Amino acid sequence: MKKQIRTVVWGIAIIALGVIFGGNALGLFSIDIFFDGWWTLFIIVPSVISLFTEKEKVSSLILLAVGVILLLAAQNVFSWDVAWKVILAVVLIAIGIGIIVKSLIHKNSDKEVEKKTRDMKNDKVMDVQTAIFSGSERVYNDEVFTGANLTAVFGGVDLDLTKAKFEKDAVIKAFALFGGVDIMVPDDVQVKIKSGFIFGGASDERKGSASKGKHTIYLDAAGGFGGVTVSDAGKK
Repeated sequence: MKKQIRTVVWGIAIIALGVIFGGNALGLFSIDIFFDGWWTLFIIVPSVISLFTEKEKVSSLILLAVGVILLLAAQNVFSWDVAWKVILAVVLIAIGIGIIVKSLIHKNSDKEVEKKTRDMKNDKVMDVQTAIFSGSERVYNDEVFTGANLTAVFGGVDLDLTKAKFEKDAVIKAFALFGGVDIMVPDDVQVKIKSGFIFGGASDERKGSASKGKHTIYLDAAGGFGGVTVSDAGKK
């Protein structure tokens, strides 16, 4: 659903851009889209979309603030020197708050995930998916799943394990930088998460997250300004 919303919003934005170009060419109206600081829209628009489609809002709010500050500087509301100082202050404050919050929240699964990751490093080569400024999708249909290494940089990775076969526990290493990783997991499989994000996070959003299952996925997630999501079967 989130992926569909993002796609629809971007489609509408592109259509609107086409209408503006066409209307200007035909003389129906005159809209100057190349105003001072127009390039900041490439920061502001994705941030606004993420606010409505992603559960984790902090990174989106920070990017939105950065975009607005840069736009105001481009519009000569204040100088570029002031803009960069304000941006640095916002980022440092956010990082500090993130470090404090993370240190106060005890995650019981962290050490267990770390141990399992070390123990399983000599297992079969993990399935590798990489999306850089693009998308990647992998669907398991009655195939044995042994583990995966997922990377999303300014892109998205989808891993559908709802019909995968689990012969033993598995490890998934996921890295999301200005991107997202979506993992669909069967209802009877536990997921234990270790998250190391700067402005982002990893979460199990299944309605009926398995507390007891025959097998467990140990998810080691990290990155920045992105997120890793575990969802129910049939949800994207």
